[in-house]
Amino acid sequence: MTAQPTPVSGVAARPVTRVEAVTDTKNAPTSRRSGVWWRHALAILALVWALFPIVFLVSAALNPAGTLSSAELLPTGTSFTNFSQLFNDPSRPYWSWFKNSMLIALVGALGQIFLGACAAYAFSRMRFTGRRAGLLALLLLQMFPALLTFVALYIMFAAIGDIIPALGLNTVLGLALVYLGGAMGANVWLLKGYFDTVPRELDEAAKVDGASHARIFFTMILRLVMPILVTTFMIAFIGLFSEFMLASVFLRDVDSQTLGVGLYSMSKGNEKNRLFGQFAAGSLLCSIPVVLLYLSVQKQLVGGLTTGSVK
Repeated sequence: MTAQPTPVSGVAARPVTRVEAVTDTKNAPTSRRSGVWWRHALAILALVWALFPIVFLVSAALNPAGTLSSAELLPTGTSFTNFSQLFNDPSRPYWSWFKNSMLIALVGALGQIFLGACAAYAFSRMRFTGRRAGLLALLLLQMFPALLTFVALYIMFAAIGDIIPALGLNTVLGLALVYLGGAMGANVWLLKGYFDTVPRELDEAAKVDGASHARIFFTMILRLVMPILVTTFMIAFIGLFSEFMLASVFLRDVDSQTLGVGLYSMSKGNEKNRLFGQFAAGSLLCSIPVVLLYLSVQKQLVGGLTTGSVK
């Protein structure tokens, strides 16, 4: 005995024929493909737009002519003449600029991470008078541009240089010292949001075993929040490695300049056209540390950004 289809809400269900089922199956993929073609077109356009300056920079660095007027998107010949001229120019010590930038970026980024992590741990785990006011003050200070502090910093470090010459103006360590507090507000808020995701029961269990706040922080908490530490380090390192305005004010000697200041001096004046190939070669080389750092810590970077934002 054949079972009959059960009516739904008083309406008899009409069985679907095989022809209609086959027709719907054929039309569904076609309609989906026709609705997403423009998304692929936009993705390809964005990719071309992003790769164009990189391709042009590589082409200018490998162009044997080495001038702005002869720069092409795809040069007819390739040569490493621009690199050799850049390295052998005594008036433009490229490797000294590179060393200064790496030193400032590493010292400044590590210092910012340490100070920010200590402050974020205190704001996240401890309850004290002025806690909320301190967080709001850090957030409020970020609304003022850093350009407003340049005059005060210049006068301050000019006076410090009379007492401690190694930390005064025109010194790499002095500029790194200025950078230590440059991003405290953003770092503290970002780190605190991630610290809040760590269960407080771990702290309480460690205190029962006799651990102090310092031991809990250095031996347990820092290991658990490593993704956000890597994320914050990346943000600080890239910002300090490419910083230009404050470095151009503090560093005046050619040997003490950073990559941003040194390469900028090659892109102005009457020699801008002649030195464009060397400028492109230097810009291409200074992007290598950032790319390698991204590739080495990309897993921690994604974890730090997503977990802190969800909290």
